Amino acid sequence: MEQLLCFIFFHIFIIVLALQLALASDPACRDTCGSLSVKFPFGTGVGCGSPRFQPYISCSQSSDGGDQLLLRTHTGVYPITSISYEAAAFTVTPPLMSNCTSMQPSPNLGLDWASPFQLGPSAFILLSCPPSLTSKASPPICDPSLSHLCASIYTCPSVVSLGLPLFPPTNSCCVYSPANFNTKGELDLHALKCAAYASVVTLGDYPTDPTRWEYGVVFKYTQGKFDNYGMDTKCYACDSSGGVCGYAPPSNSFVCVCGNGFNTSSNCNGYSFAGIWSSGSRPTRKAWWGILAWLVFWLV
Repeated sequence: MEQLLCFIFFHIFIIVLALQLALASDPACRDTCGSLSVKFPFGTGVGCGSPRFQPYISCSQSSDGGDQLLLRTHTGVYPITSISYEAAAFTVTPPLMSNCTSMQPSPNLGLDWASPFQLGPSAFILLSCPPSLTSKASPPICDPSLSHLCASIYTCPSVVSLGLPLFPPTNSCCVYSPANFNTKGELDLHALKCAAYASVVTLGDYPTDPTRWEYGVVFKYTQGKFDNYGMDTKCYACDSSGGVCGYAPPSNSFVCVCGNGFNTSSNCNGYSFAGIWSSGSRPTRKAWWGILAWLVFWLV
C-alpha cells in the first residue's frame, strides 16, 4: 500500500511541476501590453490575435521591467508606440533611429515580405549622405519640396555625433518618401551610403522646430482571409463577453480566450468549448488545480 501511495504522489508531483512550468512560460492572452490596448488582429503571444500577425508581433518585458509590444523583422526588433485600428496602421520607434536630441549610425530598416505589413506614410530624412545622392542619383530619390526639413534638423547640435560639423551643408541630407522598401524589403542605408536616418510622422504645429516633431515609422497592415471571414462579428461578441480573440493551432480556428481558464468557439458567456488550448492561452492556475484535485480523488 505504501509503495502504491508513493507511486501515486510521485506522478502527482511530476504533473504539478509540468503544469507550473507551462503556466510560467506561457501566460494567457491579454488585451493590453504596457500602455497599449491590444485588439484583433494584434495579439500578445502564440494563440492570441491573428495567426498571420503572431510570428511578428509579441508582448515582451522591456529593459525597465514593464511590458512592450514589439515588431520583429529580419532587420531587428522595434517597439510599437501606437496603434490606429481605424486607419489599420501602427507606429514603431526603432532604437537606433535618429532625432533632434540623439543621433547615431543606423542599421537598415526592413519588413519581411511574407508579413501582412507595408510601409505607411512616413518621411525619411537621410543623414550624412554623399552629396552625389542629392544631385546625381538616377532616378532621383530626394524630394526637393521637403528640403526645408534638412535645414531644420541640421540645426540640432547632435549632428556632431555623426561626424558632421555644427550647421553642416544640407547637400549631405536627403528627404526620401518611398512608396515601399526595396526588393530586399529594406531601407538600405548601406547602399545609399548614408550614416543614419530620422523618420517623421508629423511636424505638428512646429514645421521648423525639430525638437517638437513626432518621430517614428508608420506601417500599414492588411487583413487576410482568416481575419475577414466573420471576424468582426465573432470578435465583437468575444470582446463584449470579456474575452480576447485568438486561434487554436494547428488548424488556426477561431477561439475566444476567456479569463476563467478555457477557450470557447463563440464567446465567454457560452458553453461551446473548443477542445484545444492554444499554447498562448492555456487554462489558468485555478483550472489546473481543479483538474489535479479530480485526478487525486480518482487515484486515491
